[in-house]
Amino acid sequence: MKLNFLVTTLLFTLISFAQKGTVTGTITDKDMNNEALPFATVMIKGTTNGINTDEQGNYTLSVSEGNHVLLISFLGYESAEIPFTIKSGETKTINQALGSKGVELQDVVIKVEQNREKETALLVEQKKAVEIKQTIGAQELSRKGVTDVATAVTKTTGITKQEGSGNIYVRGLGDRYNSTTMNGLPIPSNDPEKKNIKLEIFPTDIVESVSIDKVYNGKIFGDFAGGNVDITSKNIKGKDLLKLDIGAGANSNAVKEDNFLLLKGYRASGFSNPANPSTINTYDFNTLQLEGNAPFSGSLGLSGGKAFNIGSEGKLSLFGTGSFGNEYTSKRDGYAKGGVNGDASLINKDFETYSSIGYNTNTTGLANIGYKINRNNKISFNSVFINSSKQTKDEYYGYVADLANDGNGLIRRLQYEKNTLFVNQLLGEHTFSERIKATWGIARNSIDGDMPDRATNSFRSTDAGYQIISQSAPDNNRYFQRLEETENVANAAIDYKFKKDENNDFKGRITLGYNGRSKNRTFEATQFNFKTASSYLTTIVDINNLDTFYNQENYAAGVFEISTYSGGPDDANALDPQKYTGDQSIHGGYLNTEYKFSNKFTASLGLRGENIYQKVKWKTQLDPIGDEDDFNKTTFLPSLIVKYEVNDKQNLRFGASKTYTLPQFKERAMFVYEDITEVKIGNKDLYPSDNYNVDVKWEYFPKAEEVISVGAFGKYILNPINEITIASSTNDISFVNTGNNGYVAGIEAEIRKTILGFGENDTQKLTAGLNASYMYTTQELDSKKVEDETIYQAIFTNSKAAFTGASPLLLNTDVSFLKEWNNKDSNISATLAYSYFSDRLYAIGTNMKGDQVDKAVGALDFIFKSKINKNLGLGLSAKNLLNPKIERVQENANGDVTLLSYTKGINFGIGLNYQF
Repeated sequence: MKLNFLVTTLLFTLISFAQKGTVTGTITDKDMNNEALPFATVMIKGTTNGINTDEQGNYTLSVSEGNHVLLISFLGYESAEIPFTIKSGETKTINQALGSKGVELQDVVIKVEQNREKETALLVEQKKAVEIKQTIGAQELSRKGVTDVATAVTKTTGITKQEGSGNIYVRGLGDRYNSTTMNGLPIPSNDPEKKNIKLEIFPTDIVESVSIDKVYNGKIFGDFAGGNVDITSKNIKGKDLLKLDIGAGANSNAVKEDNFLLLKGYRASGFSNPANPSTINTYDFNTLQLEGNAPFSGSLGLSGGKAFNIGSEGKLSLFGTGSFGNEYTSKRDGYAKGGVNGDASLINKDFETYSSIGYNTNTTGLANIGYKINRNNKISFNSVFINSSKQTKDEYYGYVADLANDGNGLIRRLQYEKNTLFVNQLLGEHTFSERIKATWGIARNSIDGDMPDRATNSFRSTDAGYQIISQSAPDNNRYFQRLEETENVANAAIDYKFKKDENNDFKGRITLGYNGRSKNRTFEATQFNFKTASSYLTTIVDINNLDTFYNQENYAAGVFEISTYSGGPDDANALDPQKYTGDQSIHGGYLNTEYKFSNKFTASLGLRGENIYQKVKWKTQLDPIGDEDDFNKTTFLPSLIVKYEVNDKQNLRFGASKTYTLPQFKERAMFVYEDITEVKIGNKDLYPSDNYNVDVKWEYFPKAEEVISVGAFGKYILNPINEITIASSTNDISFVNTGNNGYVAGIEAEIRKTILGFGENDTQKLTAGLNASYMYTTQELDSKKVEDETIYQAIFTNSKAAFTGASPLLLNTDVSFLKEWNNKDSNISATLAYSYFSDRLYAIGTNMKGDQVDKAVGALDFIFKSKINKNLGLGLSAKNLLNPKIERVQENANGDVTLLSYTKGINFGIGLNYQF
């Protein structure tokens, strides 16, 4: 019986095989001298039997015998339908060249979508687009070992990330000049001090590609000067997917710590959220005990997706991913200074030792549901949940004026931050005819940004041990901060194509659209100050277990007092928080006209009108009674983009536009935020800047995987906004319109090149990439303008300054080696990547003090990846190999003074993934 079964099965298999043939071939790009066209879609019409071409444009399909129609398509190209007949056992070769004719594919049902994760596909998209943008895909991110979006964008030309903050600088312009979207829809910030969300909380596991628009077009909100970062979330492509990722890592500085002590009581998952004390009549606070940790990180991720055909045209695609990762960080060999005057003869804080250790977590969930109703209608739903936490212990040891004059002071800050982002988007695309197409999107976003229970304590070291310093109540405090923000977003646009040419292609397109966003923020903060009674100031305490001093028994005995900025235990309003609320709405309509005047010359002219309303209301220690302020601005924003195709491999581009820059809620609220070495306060008189932008760019695409480009840009900014030190008893930092105008000018260059290709079909390749930018920034500084327009005074040390965050020279370069085996089921790749930024301005000097400058830093990373077989993959990485000193100096007349210095250590990682 078993033998008969085996024979029957074998015969059935042989018969089935014998009834099939093979169709194979190469798809090329007609517009690029028949260069290979990778990732084109090739399929048998009326079936789900399809495949994408490989990087050499090749494909192979197994086909049942009979008559068929081969469908060949690629986004932005004219499709081809090729009838053929095949016999069992026959191999038929069908080669085809596709051209970018812009024809609507009315009769083609595309079952396999273009893969925008691939470097070559994105280069083709960049070449064909009229807009000027750069895109980095998941393939390149993986090759360079990039794990978060913040690092991803720094791999493109003219972009850097500020050390320690995650802030992105585009062409020397910082947070206020940039914007962030996901799938074209805005997303909120998770930081009360910032306009943009920290991109480092977005793991690349959920990213298909990241695009950076550095040239404005009317589809984007007008609050734009540096760039817009758009994150395209992943969805299922091609065949079903189930993938498991695990990883482990360590930081060289962290493992050197004798005892990696962090505050006890927080969950390793990063979901702890302590509540504010409900009273100050009793001691109602969490523990101040420290506990040891083993500083070795780990990660775990699971991704899966499946597609279902519904009827003859419909398709339902489901994709989801969930991941958790943690990280231990350490800043060592550091020192810090604060309150340094113009000739360094007076230094209020001189810490000969500065260190910081931390534990970070990131939990991410993404769900994507795409429903292609038919060939003309498609909707999708995206939901993203990200919970990130950061726990740190910062210690400053040394001289503190009037508190530790013998250089024996210790200030310790224990801080825990938790941010929860929830993004929900519904998107639609509808084709009504070959002329008319509509797109729309709505979103509901929310962010909870909490800093629950930040503890700051001041000590004096003696031979007997540590004593608590308590000259004033805030020297020792517990701080609770809550931020809640919700935002509703809507986009809608309709395209109308017009005027066909002799080839029946449309030459023009008009787009009419609307963007709207409305957000509301509530921010509350309460600081509990602990004033030690004078008779207990010599008490020796255990700094790693302050519960032995700060507890209910000592509080009841009068060892220390507790108060807030709203009062003490006898005040009914003592627990009233400092608070500000912000409301902002932006409604914009735009009309874009794109027209192809000839085969070489295309222009896009846009006009956008916007109405902006912003209101901030506050009640804080600066203004206990409370007040509010608002402004209403209506603006018209023209834009022009011109593309000239020199030949089939070269483009010349030009862009010009007007935009604006808004102040943020925190900058206008009369609120005080205290750090160890600086204090920031808001300025209710702050107002928007206006920006005029111009770009020109030449780009050359020698081959499918290569690009060479050179560009120049300029910006003229009216009433620029900067952070400065205002004239005050404590040298507070605020935000002001520092002068009447400023300028930015620069050049950018990029090259991606295959240095060597050898082996059959280039199965071994050595590639290299380089992008660099050089820029010059300057702005007028006007002390009288500040005095006339605000309640503050500022005496600028110089009459001109660069823009804060601007590095004259930015550089990214990498070299990669790839070797493939067994029909590309196995491979190894190794990448060496280097990035560099030159000195850049951190803060503008005032009151005879020089500018504060972050010194140049270069970083070197090594990434090794191996696809062991079609299912199993391995990755190794070593990042920040040079481990340079991170330094900030104050440029004084008699020499630079180092304000901050430390090293971050080398990060080592190993990862495994298995695709089922």
